[in-house]
Amino acid sequence: MAVTIHPTSLVEKGAELADGVEIGPFCVVSARAKLGENVKLVSHVSVAGSTTIGSRTQVFPFAALGHPPQDTKYKGEDTQLIIGSDNLIREGATFHLGTTQGRGKTVVGSRGFFMNGSHVGHDNIVGNNVIYATHAVSGGLATIDDFVILGGNSAIHQLGRIGMGAFIGGCAPVVGDVIPFGMVDNHGNLNGLNIVGLKRRGATRETIHTLRAVYRELFHGEGFFEDRLEAVAEIHAAIPEVVRIVDFIRAGEKRPLCTPGAG
Repeated sequence: MAVTIHPTSLVEKGAELADGVEIGPFCVVSARAKLGENVKLVSHVSVAGSTTIGSRTQVFPFAALGHPPQDTKYKGEDTQLIIGSDNLIREGATFHLGTTQGRGKTVVGSRGFFMNGSHVGHDNIVGNNVIYATHAVSGGLATIDDFVILGGNSAIHQLGRIGMGAFIGGCAPVVGDVIPFGMVDNHGNLNGLNIVGLKRRGATRETIHTLRAVYRELFHGEGFFEDRLEAVAEIHAAIPEVVRIVDFIRAGEKRPLCTPGAG
């Protein structure tokens, strides 16, 4: 399939465009950019720096991909932005390059939906099948696992981790790590599990019942949290979803754990 470039767009010499790429009006593509098969830049899209965009990803007007990170330590180093395939990146979304002090690259998985005004900060690792609703943002060095949904205007603190399948409520300020399958309310507090998401991905009733019991034990049980965590790990060692939660908690370093509110 032929590459099509609107005459009003600027594609710098050296850019790699695979078969079927469509570049609409008033776009700018960096000399170091790589666009996979059937990537479509609708119009007014800016692709800067060493940015790779995977096959069949569609980018809508005024999105800015691969521009310098919003980090005062960045001094123009050749870092990367790597975007997977089959993503939908809507109007005004911004994905920034990594930093040499961080991971050296920002990585976004496949099959994501990034709504208008959403922001993926420098050195983020974003998984597959992730949704950033309108104006959802994640700060530098955040990690957003597979199947996470960030509600509109929610904000993930820099260095924060959001576990697989978690749901973040609209306008939530998330300052701590959110366990896999966790549900965060609009005030930024952990408030149960994302049961709807678990059901959609095929979790059995038995598994959901167990996860609810584990949640109650971890966050509302008696005694020290560390002791409750070890007990849960031992009792439910054969259940992958519980193991994922336990491993996630144990791996925490930079941010506190998001917990239920005092109310």
